[in-house]
Amino acid sequence: MREFEADPSHPRYHSLWLRHKLELAQHAGMLANSAMIAHGRGEAFDYLLGEKTTDSARHATKIAAAKLQDATKPIICLNGNTTALAADTMLQIAEHLQCPIEINIFYRTNERMKALINYLSERKEELGLGVEILGDSPDYSIPGLKGPRASCCWNGIGESDVVFVPLEDGDRCEALRKMGKFVIVVDLNPLSRSAQKASLTIIDEITRVGNNLLEFVNSPIELEDYQNEFFIEGALSHITRRFL
Repeated sequence: MREFEADPSHPRYHSLWLRHKLELAQHAGMLANSAMIAHGRGEAFDYLLGEKTTDSARHATKIAAAKLQDATKPIICLNGNTTALAADTMLQIAEHLQCPIEINIFYRTNERMKALINYLSERKEELGLGVEILGDSPDYSIPGLKGPRASCCWNGIGESDVVFVPLEDGDRCEALRKMGKFVIVVDLNPLSRSAQKASLTIIDEITRVGNNLLEFVNSPIELEDYQNEFFIEGALSHITRRFL
């Protein structure tokens, strides 16, 4: 695998570094073949947002922190791309919340699950954290879904009340909502089914969300009323203003 060759002075150095991390994860067997396509689609929307956290996205992230702090059984649910890009930050957030992380992927294979869980476990040990990592022994099925992507752990997603699930697919988000769960989604596309169906949508790039969320969960935050449409409309308005 080639080394990362971009110069730090490049104006899009961070974006290039994230792509390289996905290359490494792909080489390690952690990602589905479509992972780069999904990431590229997100990058396209991030261009439109100006590759920065908007005020409305930061506000949504703060509310997400409050909901996770207030939850009885919070769970952080990670797919392959999020694990590759933001494992350390997600582990630190889970440590603060004293909640488990569940690896739950759309294209589920034993090989990918093993690679992802091993990587996350290695990062946990390196950071000296005590986060419980779930996903290798699913014992529950999400009602309304079929196939391997319905599989999950009862003591993770199954009995959770608040689910933080970056880069989720729309019908699984909807299925979780039907189970009565509060679903927090991170998605750069404000028009996606996930963004539209979530209880709370953060329209932002996952590594920026992780850094902001880690900042917020370090201090108690009061819950506040909100309308999720405000955050979706905020992203669309931001894009529109940039190009008028």
